[in-house]
Amino acid sequence: MRTQFANRAEAGELLARKLEKYKNRDDVLVLALPRGGVPVGFVVAGRLRAPLDVLIVRKIGVPGQEELAMGAIAAGGVRILNARVIETLQITKEAVEAVVAREQRELERREESYRGGRTAPPVLGRTVILVDDGIATGSTMRSAIGVLRRQKAQKVVVATPTIAASTLKGMRGDADEIVAVLVPEDFVGVGQWYSDFSQTSDAEVQRLLALAARP
Repeated sequence: MRTQFANRAEAGELLARKLEKYKNRDDVLVLALPRGGVPVGFVVAGRLRAPLDVLIVRKIGVPGQEELAMGAIAAGGVRILNARVIETLQITKEAVEAVVAREQRELERREESYRGGRTAPPVLGRTVILVDDGIATGSTMRSAIGVLRRQKAQKVVVATPTIAASTLKGMRGDADEIVAVLVPEDFVGVGQWYSDFSQTSDAEVQRLLALAARP
């Protein structure tokens, strides 16, 4: 029984095998979460013969508790705020806007860096396969799903080499389908399921997206 992936490329190969039913379909779009999701998504998109792009989502974390999301932003002016979290923790409007402004700057930097002027593909009415290299708590992935719902994707498929069993159970109502290779109970962090979990650079993201964009 497999307990580790050699690297993100191998993880992508194994994940793609579980997504065969989406191969050669005109309505399918693969969106990877940068940075680590891109090498996985590159392999998946290649095997499915589907277009690849990135979905750049910036989680809006609670000041002082950044892992706790109070919302998310994405390209195209998409902005989702969790009013319940904001009200419960009594976060001021000024504090929210300060975090949003900071994350907006980083989002714009990544958009320019990764796409190099290419426009984002439309997701309206499409089946979107949302790829990351692993999912621990699921907060960023939930934000990404929320963005795609807002943009009227027809179907949202979360695809990842590994996801914590408890997170998979909690996310079943968020996505239309969740596809994973390893679903361990003893999940400490994504890196433990890879022999090589070296950081993916901006340059590598740019290279893979440029390759995928070639006819």
